[in-house]
Amino acid sequence: MTPRPVKGRPPLPHHPAPDDGTEVIHGVRAALAVFDARRDDIVRVMFAGSLRREVGDLARWAKAQGIPCVEATPAELERVALAAQHEGLCVVARARRWATAQEIGDLLVRSRGVAVALDRVRNPYNVGAILRSAAFFGLDAAILGAPAPQPGISPMAARVAEGGAEHLRLARTTDLADTLARLRARGVRVIGADAHATAGAFDHVFEKPALLVVGHEREGLGDRVRAQCDTCVAVRGAGRVDSLNVGVAAGVLIAAITRSAPKRR
Repeated sequence: MTPRPVKGRPPLPHHPAPDDGTEVIHGVRAALAVFDARRDDIVRVMFAGSLRREVGDLARWAKAQGIPCVEATPAELERVALAAQHEGLCVVARARRWATAQEIGDLLVRSRGVAVALDRVRNPYNVGAILRSAAFFGLDAAILGAPAPQPGISPMAARVAEGGAEHLRLARTTDLADTLARLRARGVRVIGADAHATAGAFDHVFEKPALLVVGHEREGLGDRVRAQCDTCVAVRGAGRVDSLNVGVAAGVLIAAITRSAPKRR
């Protein structure tokens, strides 16, 4: 049901359509990260009165740029965010630019860095948690893979990422196995996350550049994706449950990879 306009205020626009060239980012840290990383993309700002101090720099900048920046009620914020967990701040921005697989390969080879790829992971809480961990540990990029075109980072995933989505180069692909094959040809080591792998994450020495691939919440890695992995590793537990949530497992593996010293040649 569409919320009614707040009495005494003009109606505010609904969440922009996916094809209108904009996206809505809600949540304090997620929205402020847009201001830090790509402020020139911002076209509108809405915030709760309780956040005046936290959004002061953003509000002053928006005013100086002539960008609409208004104090809004919780109902108005929820209507734009399409979520009750907006944390009192919504930013409408031009849609982010997605990197190509070649650009990701160039970046990893140049920096001898690390990236993460998501094989059909669609739960926004898991996507957001993985992006947050990737940014926290200093990964360079993330690749979203799915059979159909990824719609992008959902507002919920961006909020859960707590700004992580703005500090990674992001790419998407409809054929992750093919993308992995091209990255391997560039010298990027592909590591699959597999709860039943014989190699343990904490015993393995990871060579870089590297790409960690995590799989579907229930099915794990697809067969074609698994075939492109140079190795698969597992996070060992006490055996009381079979596996970790994919977001948690990704965080553990990312920490292990980024802390691992490369083999000497």
